[in-house]
Amino acid sequence: MSLQQSQEPPEARDPASGTPDPMEAATHATRSLHGLSTELTARVPQLLEAMRSVGTGLELHSTLDRICETAAELAEARYAAIGVVDTEGRGLSDFVTFGIGSEVARRIGHRPDGKRGLLGALISHAGTVRLADLTKDPRSAGFPPHHPPMKTFLGVPIRVQGEIFGNLYLAEKNGGGEFNDYDVHMVRVLATEAGIAIGNARLYEAATQRERWIDGSVAVTTALLSGGDADDALAVVAEQARRLADSSAGIVMLPAEEGGMEIVAVSADDPATSLGVVIPAESPVVAKLLEGEPVFVDDAASDPRTVSRLTSRYGPCMMLPLHSGGRVLGALVTPRGRGGRPFSEAERTLATQFASQAALALMMAEAQRDRERLAVFEDRDRIARDLHDLVIQRLFATGMMLEGAARRSMVPEVRDGVGKAVDELDVTIQEIRTAIFALQQGPAEAPSGLRTRVLREINMAAVPLGFKPSHRFLGPIDTVVGELVGKNLIAALREALSNAFRHADASRIEVVLDCTATLPDGRRGVRLEVADDGVGITEGGRRSGLRNLRRRAESLGGTSTYGPGIGENGGGTSLVWQAPLQP
Repeated sequence: MSLQQSQEPPEARDPASGTPDPMEAATHATRSLHGLSTELTARVPQLLEAMRSVGTGLELHSTLDRICETAAELAEARYAAIGVVDTEGRGLSDFVTFGIGSEVARRIGHRPDGKRGLLGALISHAGTVRLADLTKDPRSAGFPPHHPPMKTFLGVPIRVQGEIFGNLYLAEKNGGGEFNDYDVHMVRVLATEAGIAIGNARLYEAATQRERWIDGSVAVTTALLSGGDADDALAVVAEQARRLADSSAGIVMLPAEEGGMEIVAVSADDPATSLGVVIPAESPVVAKLLEGEPVFVDDAASDPRTVSRLTSRYGPCMMLPLHSGGRVLGALVTPRGRGGRPFSEAERTLATQFASQAALALMMAEAQRDRERLAVFEDRDRIARDLHDLVIQRLFATGMMLEGAARRSMVPEVRDGVGKAVDELDVTIQEIRTAIFALQQGPAEAPSGLRTRVLREINMAAVPLGFKPSHRFLGPIDTVVGELVGKNLIAALREALSNAFRHADASRIEVVLDCTATLPDGRRGVRLEVADDGVGITEGGRRSGLRNLRRRAESLGGTSTYGPGIGENGGGTSLVWQAPLQP
């Protein structure tokens, strides 16, 4: 067995700041090529092309994929991988591979966590490692079932701005040989360039992520301050949080009357299973949230603080207090599925800021509703005073005058007629007094109709879109569409408008809501159509949003389809979501 562990070259640093200089590091790595054989010199053009390829593009995950593929080609390896070290430096937060097909990866199951074996050793002791047979290395912990056999191995650390980002792994040199010195030098240079490319991709991803969260905060604030009832406002917060955090659910909890916290708004594939559930005050998580402290969980299904029937299907989870002005209004929960990617430090920070903004918007919306209610109360008080001080007094005076006229009249028919008129005035005075009493009572808050909620979604989408989608209603929307269908229709509209904003690059969007539609099976139904003139649905693109729309419709006995849009020559996308009026 041949085993060699090489030391990393001293890292070049900027003399002014003392921080690592990526360009100097790349130059240093390239200089190490001088004086070597003509074989290595002949491979320099290939190395330069590899460096150019690695530096192309800004999306982080595609950059990692490209680095793996380029490294495998450069070192003539069958397999390549990048293990991304987690923020604590104790394991791997991500593992990107090349050479292992999707079916093999599915059979292998969970990807390595980097907490043991050779991968764990490379995290705790960063350096270049070259092995002729990794299975005989004492640090090796073996392979899981269905994993392809590997022997020859080369591992090189990747640094981003002086910090260890992860390790680049290569295995199984083509032709059955071992990785040589030329491979080590070439891969080191590539790893340096990869560090620069990853740094750029990280900066771009962070900027894009911040922009998305800011747009989401603006949309939530706009929706909350546009009026409407509190339930709709909380539903908007849950939907936006789920979308922005890329989580399986968005959940809003409020303090319950009997203690603890009650789930009052849910954005999930099956919201009914958790809506209305009360988390008891004895829960350590509830205690923390009510104190205004966020709680972050790596695995909600196994963490003793959160174990319940609701958390059994969830993994990483953020629980954030809706805290503003020294007052905890509630909590926002965004869980991911079991085995899902952990929330990064940046995501936690952005989500915490979003929760604070949402809490402030909720307080402002509550104050706005209070001002509107106060204005209504004041107006009602003024009307009541006018009725009491002016109208009743005049009616009473008129009655007195009629009674006096009746006493002076000598005609019995006149006295009887005037007496009846006085009685009618007494009844009228009693009715006015009843109306005054009713005006002094608090008005019952009726929930917003479906038409109002649709308009609110359109107004909210206008913020990130930069223009307001047009809309058209057909039929008595508010009276014939059931509550369950209405809630799912609003969620479908929100998803369709979100997809148009994120992917369509549209300049025109039309929304049509028709409650006079007839479904294919002959039942009466409601049909939602959202059409745009954007770029359309790309081949091979993500379909998760469309699948969600289809599942929502099918759960109600309806359908969801898409086709050509309203752009020139059918450009763009037209989405049709329909369901029976009463499922």
